[in-house]
Amino acid sequence: MKTRTLGNTGFNISEVGLGCWQLGGDFGPIDNPTIDDIFAAALDSGINFFDTADVYGDGASEGYVGQHLAQVNPRPIIASKYGRAGGTYPDGYSLIDLRDSLKRSQDRLQCDSIDLIQLHCIPTKVLARGEIFDWLRTMQQEQHIKFFGASVETVEEGLICTEHDDLSSLQVIFNIFRQKLLDELLPLAHEKNIGIIARLPLASGLLSGKFNTNTQFDKTDHRNFNKDGQMFNVGETFAGVPFAKGVELAQAIKEKAPEGYTTAQMAMRWILDQPAVTTIIPGASRATQVRENAKVSELPPLTTNLHAELTDFYQHHVAAHIRGAY
Repeated sequence: MKTRTLGNTGFNISEVGLGCWQLGGDFGPIDNPTIDDIFAAALDSGINFFDTADVYGDGASEGYVGQHLAQVNPRPIIASKYGRAGGTYPDGYSLIDLRDSLKRSQDRLQCDSIDLIQLHCIPTKVLARGEIFDWLRTMQQEQHIKFFGASVETVEEGLICTEHDDLSSLQVIFNIFRQKLLDELLPLAHEKNIGIIARLPLASGLLSGKFNTNTQFDKTDHRNFNKDGQMFNVGETFAGVPFAKGVELAQAIKEKAPEGYTTAQMAMRWILDQPAVTTIIPGASRATQVRENAKVSELPPLTTNLHAELTDFYQHHVAAHIRGAY
């Protein structure tokens, strides 16, 4: 597993991390033996970056991360998030609320100081006011956190965050179906040494090429109840592309995968080929998925011609179908 340095943190993190949203049950039920196998596969594959949040499974995901990583030496880098819990989102933000939330996360993660805390898709107006960044600096001074970043939903929000020179990272929705960030945000982040954590690298699984229009998801899976943005930003589910259209587009992408690459590996390699990107954080519901994802770090970059093809495909076949804030 190759590593890259995350922004100004000095952390050398694996090019492929593990997104831990699914451990909270938000992609359907998941049992303890499966979770054990996922962590074992991640560590065996050289993954040393794990991304979670206080609201994934109402703290369950953080609890699993803490349980499985507390005794690992050297301890992997753990990133969590603040800002979407009941009583906080959309207008309950305060220094006291932030501190209390971080203390609970520290307990679940079994750590004295959280490596990276990220603002979790908070309202644009709260980001723009800027006081929340001062609270994060206070949390640094009190040693509840080591570094801070932001998980954002739009280019506008990302640009607001880059105005803070001590911002360590931006977590963004970025994949072959979601390329707008290449125009301005990613080049600026690269220039300012802000690490880029790419979430939804497979567009909620669409870019695995394994779904068809009859694919069914568990009733507790956001891919079932948020297909059209019924519960939160539609971009967090299938990158904002309507499911049936996404299946059609993914089948077309599938034909472009080079020999030796699965469709999913091609899609993730495309992201890692972007110089601004530090890591991708695909989720996994099985250990086999973890191992397949991890292999992407060792695959050669895609050819210039294939990159050009995928850019053209996005511009002419995908961009017009993306819904929601972007």
